Amino acid sequence: MDPVPASDSLDSDALFELEPAVTHAVGFAELARLPLLELVAADWAEALAPVEGNLRDVLAFLGREAAEGHEVLPSPSNVLRAFRQPLAGVRVLIVGQDPYPTPGHAVGLSFAVDGATRPIPRSLANIYKELEADLGLPPRIHGDLSRWADQGVLLLNRVLSVRAGAAGSHRNKGWEAVTTAAIRAVANRFAADGSRKPLVAILWGKDAEAVRPLLGPTPLITSAHPSPLSASRGFFGSRPFSHANSLLQEQGDGTVDWELPPLP
Repeated sequence: MDPVPASDSLDSDALFELEPAVTHAVGFAELARLPLLELVAADWAEALAPVEGNLRDVLAFLGREAAEGHEVLPSPSNVLRAFRQPLAGVRVLIVGQDPYPTPGHAVGLSFAVDGATRPIPRSLANIYKELEADLGLPPRIHGDLSRWADQGVLLLNRVLSVRAGAAGSHRNKGWEAVTTAAIRAVANRFAADGSRKPLVAILWGKDAEAVRPLLGPTPLITSAHPSPLSASRGFFGSRPFSHANSLLQEQGDGTVDWELPPLP
């Protein structure tokens, strides 16, 4: 059984081409007062409207955390970054837990870090090892996963913020209601002919597998978490990237090019 992880990476050491909807000059308290359409992509604004109150409450909580002198990660401009990827374009969902608690690492996409971060977190290094074993793609020294996001890979943490140095510190503060609505929205998109839009969900570890009931008939790829604590117990050898491409092809949606550029 996988251990209960403290962050999406379980690393103690420890993108997307659109311009940020908000700037670093805007704080969390200000985010809580902005129109939803200024925070997320238009189709996400519609999907998240039922939980807008929850979202504003948790952003206000982050404002209070910052006002009390706590460093909140990621930055205000990145905290909703996953939702700047249009909902309509999502093809693969990869569920993380909560952001890396090391300052400078979290960028608003699960498992990703800033392209300048060295060394990359160990969970991400293990993901790269499996990517090489699965598809023969070379590991990278950087952790910028925006090329995946550009192709419709939604890198979504269950909890979208954390207090610096305190993994898991923003669990049960309201994010779960928001990301539950987001996952349901991704899984319940229909084409004009009434068929479900293509989607594959990759769930690494017990925390991620807990969202299984939200995904309906979505094809799932599940394994142990890539953390050094559990990667050898089922993550290595699981071949999630080739399996995801096969499942996308079965749904008539081509493949994801999982190769990342040598440098961000």
